[in-house]
Amino acid sequence: MPNYDVLCIGNAIVDIIAQCDEAFLETNGIIKGAMNLIDTRRAELLYSRMGPAIEASGGSAGNTAAGVASFGGRAAFFGKVSNDTLGEIYAHDMHAQGVAFDTKPLNGEPPTARSMIFVTPDGERSMNTYLGACVELGPEDVEADKASGAAVTYFEGYLWDPPRAKEAFRQTAKLAHAAGREVSMTLSDSFCVDRYRDEFLELMRSGTVDIVFANSHEIKALYQTASFDEALAQIRKDCKIAAVTRSEKGSVIVRGDETVTIDATRIRELVDTTGAGDLYAAGFLYGYTQGRSLKHCGDLGSLAAGLVIQQIGPRPRQNLRHEAEQAGLL
Repeated sequence: MPNYDVLCIGNAIVDIIAQCDEAFLETNGIIKGAMNLIDTRRAELLYSRMGPAIEASGGSAGNTAAGVASFGGRAAFFGKVSNDTLGEIYAHDMHAQGVAFDTKPLNGEPPTARSMIFVTPDGERSMNTYLGACVELGPEDVEADKASGAAVTYFEGYLWDPPRAKEAFRQTAKLAHAAGREVSMTLSDSFCVDRYRDEFLELMRSGTVDIVFANSHEIKALYQTASFDEALAQIRKDCKIAAVTRSEKGSVIVRGDETVTIDATRIRELVDTTGAGDLYAAGFLYGYTQGRSLKHCGDLGSLAAGLVIQQIGPRPRQNLRHEAEQAGLL
């Protein structure tokens, strides 16, 4: 039996979230809806121009780990923070969520990563991320017992930006597969796909990655096509399972010749899309590691994503297990 349901590997980032209008994005040269990598000077400039903000522990895979734990799953996380105030906040939040997070913090520079997220009135989030300590995550941070002891290992495409993190992931994937476990990834962002298209396809086609999460923009970017159906036909051949989210259109899950269509959860108001894909993956992977059907996994993912987009911040304030029970899904 696995010791953990899901091991997540990703950039440990504290999100600093503020609302803004479209003009602010234009004035500051921020690409709307994307994750923009920035340096220290740019981080300081944008922070000085932010309105009232909310600080929340984030990072794509960290959000997924927190979501799995909220469903009642056993979650673990590899990610690098620094031995500073933001690093302490991040570690505290992960432990409070019930996630096993034991990666040794970095002493000294660079500081813990932070992402300044600007949310426009349509709920779209534009991220400006200073990776900081994240770039120091490396093979020495791989805990072999967790790597071989989790039913599914999940990593974010953003992890491909800091070079040594790639080595950490490949080492973890090797240990996971040697133990008969499965490995999954999220494509993260269409700009991220553009940067690493060939490497992502190689991970899938080589069998290093079994399960892929993406949204409709990312999957079309991966296969360089404007046709969603064409991209779906391609990814069906390239991995064991693909779960593709389509905002208000719900999601589509494919496995071999099987196709499962999932409805989006009805919401009262779209507030902030930050964390939607991360929480969809959390619900799906929780269901998957409990042996549920693909339909059931997708419904759990849809529920979690629908809840998190109705609030500011990337991690749901509700107990996801309770919400799923209320919805008749657990």
